[in-house]
Amino acid sequence: MSVTFAGTMRGYEKKNIIKDMIAGIIIMAVSIPISMGYAQIAGLPAVCGLYGSVFPIIAFALLSTSPQFVFGVDAAPAALVGSALISFGIESGSKEALTAVPLITFFVALWLFVFYLMKAGKLVNYISAPVMGGFITGICTTIILMQVPKLLGGTSGTGELPELLSHLAETIGSINIPSLILGVSALIILTVSKKVMPKFPMAVLLMGAGAVMTYFLPVGSWGIKTLDKVETGLPKWALPDFSVVPLKDVITVSLSVAVVILAETLLAENNFAQKNGYKIDDNQEILAFSVGNLLASLTGCCPINGSVSRTAMGEQYQGKTQLMGIVAGISMMALLLCGTGFIGYLPVPVLTAIVISALAGATEFELAARLWKVSRTECLIFAGAFMGVLFLGTINGVLIGIILSFSEMIIRTSKPARCFLGIQPGHRHFRDIEEGRQIHEVKGVVIYRFSSNLFFANVSVLQKDIENSLKADTKAVIIDASGVGSIDITAADRLVILQKSLEEKGIRFYITEHIADLNEQMRKLGIGYLVEAGCARRTIHIALKDMGINRPYPLEGGVDNEEISGSRKRADNRVQEFVWAFGKHTEKEIEKQIVNQIKQLKKDVGEIDVEKLMHGAWTHMEELDQDEWLEHLEEHLKEIVNISGKDEKTLAIKLEEHRKEVYEHISEHHPELAKRFKERRHILDEHLKERRPEVYELVVRMRDKVQ
Repeated sequence: MSVTFAGTMRGYEKKNIIKDMIAGIIIMAVSIPISMGYAQIAGLPAVCGLYGSVFPIIAFALLSTSPQFVFGVDAAPAALVGSALISFGIESGSKEALTAVPLITFFVALWLFVFYLMKAGKLVNYISAPVMGGFITGICTTIILMQVPKLLGGTSGTGELPELLSHLAETIGSINIPSLILGVSALIILTVSKKVMPKFPMAVLLMGAGAVMTYFLPVGSWGIKTLDKVETGLPKWALPDFSVVPLKDVITVSLSVAVVILAETLLAENNFAQKNGYKIDDNQEILAFSVGNLLASLTGCCPINGSVSRTAMGEQYQGKTQLMGIVAGISMMALLLCGTGFIGYLPVPVLTAIVISALAGATEFELAARLWKVSRTECLIFAGAFMGVLFLGTINGVLIGIILSFSEMIIRTSKPARCFLGIQPGHRHFRDIEEGRQIHEVKGVVIYRFSSNLFFANVSVLQKDIENSLKADTKAVIIDASGVGSIDITAADRLVILQKSLEEKGIRFYITEHIADLNEQMRKLGIGYLVEAGCARRTIHIALKDMGINRPYPLEGGVDNEEISGSRKRADNRVQEFVWAFGKHTEKEIEKQIVNQIKQLKKDVGEIDVEKLMHGAWTHMEELDQDEWLEHLEEHLKEIVNISGKDEKTLAIKLEEHRKEVYEHISEHHPELAKRFKERRHILDEHLKERRPEVYELVVRMRDKVQ
């Protein structure tokens, strides 16, 4: 397993250095209240949280393959460790806690290293985008709810949604108005600045302004809280004390913490990677988690993991590489050495507003809205992961999302894409009979395409579809298995049952178009005799030939299927691209594109590009599509005239000249379609006459002139 060192900074572009440094300083600043608060939740003095933002964050930055993700003291591990101390009977902030927490962190690092050796990063491949989106949104929402009481002058909340809402309700009963005004004002300024001047480091300005306000104004007497002062100096290095807590208990607790770090951080990292278009090495990330936690243990800190809030802050201020993580770590080091006095001047409401602003930007409610329109099932998965995190905590939320993902995958594969095939008269290729009325079934033959691996959950679909399609004159069933890559024993047994059932009815059974390996699978599953008996054929055509049915194939309803010329085939395959692309929405789509073209006319300056107006984005439309487009364009003739200032008659003549060119091209290259074009032209004219009679009269007059 190769390890890349400082991979995100190789080939570093100098233009990013200012962005990375600003982002790093901001991350350091917002880490102060977050790290101090979560360290206390974990049972440590507040300053220990700052220690976790020095060496661990630098080590992670050097080992991580993510250019933007940030490591640090965070909610979930801190809460797990804090609850573990209670179960051990250790008082928060005591000497025992100062030795027990680093010991737990040490074993967390060991577990993460074991996960690295096991290549556990592959598990993320089984987690879908809705799960990731719901998970991240759930975490962001949870942390926001934790932080909101601090805007009101209270303390940070802990636990899941019921506990957070209860704590918020208690805080509302004793709101500190100056804190609320300061926090909400800062939040409004941050929200507006994101839209008005997104590149400006408003968070830094607000922190500076907050410190100045604290220095010159009596904010303490107003009830506005500031951060606690911390002692100066870097953390002391020491091995954990292995005697303070029974190792059996530590191993159990540390395993649960390590699993949370693995799941939460990998999910969040992959979410940011997908959103921003880069790839990460999941396994090396686990190694980075392990090393970061090892350093946290040796410097007396609690377990640390990937921080969505810090990462969102770095993203907001356009940090490009892990240089921002290194800058954040070095800045925190400098602060601990000579700037701890500054910490005491930072107003809590301002810092809280900065955190909430960053987290709000990291939520993915817009993904939920998209899923609601596209796939209610995937939207349910998003909601499951989201609500799971809110109500049951991080790891349970992930588990719920994964269970829903696998359930959805099974449901999807149990209802695979499938269709019955036929032929267009004069052609050789088999197509879905639902494509149009021009596709006809081969007489006496059921040809069925199944586009999924065959297994216990979906083989009954295949069986029922085929059984329901049988007619009195059916002589054969041919399965197009081009989409089948594997088959399990249940499906194999059901195929045998189906084959025997058809055989009893005098109907032949074929499996065709599949990969050769499927034949080998059938042999191993004990149904190789189907191959030997000739039921497995390479193509549909060969299966039909085996039955004595040769080209041109007889079609249902006595439809003529004589061979036609190559030019006619090409014409049939090319006409009406719009219908193929948009189906029943064809007219609506044409109208939509024309409206967009007209909107563009309003923006264009100078001469109108008539040719572009004739085609829109579809510069290679075929003849019948061009005629359809022109008919819709004519309905907007008056509007185009008003926008362009062009003469109405001139534009009408242009349209008719173009239509004449289309007809002449059809007559020359596809004479067999000329009659069809004229018939269709008459129908389109009737539509135009009905909808826009005044335009119809003008077009007819201009048509006479052109002809």
